[in-house]
Amino acid sequence: MFSAIARVFRTPDLRRKIWFTIGIIAIYRIGAFIPAPGVDYGTVQQCLALGNTEGGAYSFVNMFSGGAMLQVSIFALGIMPYITAAIIVQLLRVVIPRFENLQREGPQGQAKLTQYTRYLTIALGTLNATTIVTMARSGALLSCDLPIVPDDSLGVILLMILTLVTGVALIMWLGEQITERGVGNGMSILIFVSIGAGFPGAMGEIWSTQGWRIFALVLLIGLVAIAAVVFVEQSQRRVPVQYAKRQVGRRTLGGSSTYIPIKVNMAGVIPVIFASSVLTLPSVIAQFNQPAPGEDVGPVMQFIQQYFSGGTHPVYMICFFLMTIFFTYFYVTITFNPNEVAENMRKFGGFIPSVRAGRPTERYLSYVISRITFPGSLYLGFIALIPMIAMVLLGVSQSFPFGGTSILIMVGVGLTTVKQINAQMEQRNYEGLLR
Repeated sequence: MFSAIARVFRTPDLRRKIWFTIGIIAIYRIGAFIPAPGVDYGTVQQCLALGNTEGGAYSFVNMFSGGAMLQVSIFALGIMPYITAAIIVQLLRVVIPRFENLQREGPQGQAKLTQYTRYLTIALGTLNATTIVTMARSGALLSCDLPIVPDDSLGVILLMILTLVTGVALIMWLGEQITERGVGNGMSILIFVSIGAGFPGAMGEIWSTQGWRIFALVLLIGLVAIAAVVFVEQSQRRVPVQYAKRQVGRRTLGGSSTYIPIKVNMAGVIPVIFASSVLTLPSVIAQFNQPAPGEDVGPVMQFIQQYFSGGTHPVYMICFFLMTIFFTYFYVTITFNPNEVAENMRKFGGFIPSVRAGRPTERYLSYVISRITFPGSLYLGFIALIPMIAMVLLGVSQSFPFGGTSILIMVGVGLTTVKQINAQMEQRNYEGLLR
């Protein structure tokens, strides 16, 4: 392994890309600790030391910002607005024919969709920045009575919102620079760094509060979970495809055999993000509808506080599991079009052995997708429940590092990045990075 890493750094072009990526990551992490203008950094640290934010409604978003949101820093919004914008643009392809046509136009259409994603990211960033500044001003963000924003004049508030939105644009630009001049997959690498930044603190907290036995057990659970995620993420159903020979002028084309790789987890981590976001809404509504002193809590608020506040109630876990399964089928349905795949195969003379071209091929692909999606949805549901189960059985905090979106994203991005580095190594050496 060390010899392979040494070969990477002995390659000048690849070494330059890796150091460039590390430099961008350093800038990204430094920005996570620079407080936004108008924020009292000392007061923020006092509120975080009280520990009232643990398990709050925004802990999920805080994970994607690498802890920057609860620090109320210039990168408080993190990469989340871009993720949301990219998902929305992808979903709109099903609703808006214009977007679907742009997807089929190749690089020019993709560039146009990327531009739409950037505009939507800024719009969502403005909305999120306004919400965070409002909650920081009222003290609801950190559940703290201390004044986080001492001067809440209009000019200071507008400057804070402008700074947070500018931070979103800068993060988006940093990710694109990694994609163009670094090792590639820039946005995913920034997400990887944001999530990984919380691992040392979470493991240290488990060691100090639970002891070395629970620490070793958590580490063992993490290794088993990582091995399971790697196994499933690499698993795929290969549908064989045979292309008939065609005569084009004096040349004979086709006659080759290939396959359609259908992954067990085609939806990736998107269903877990959808389910987490939907189940976070009740807690957010409860925070904005706190009763006045002396007033009784209504039955709806009581229900939300009892079942959806901590994330460890069986009702919450069952809802989370079922919604993950639902969103897995939903996302796979809108991203994989059997009709389009069957039509493309027919145009180029391809067919699945023992399956007729056209409508029978479409039905066969739909059947395969439905069978593959079921175990994939169960796998996503169980992985997403790991931190909640650990909270109940092991007594660890909600910052449990292994499980859910964190492990899915980190393992997926890690595998993709290693493959990209290996492909670049194979262009220069026969051995590559992996053997």
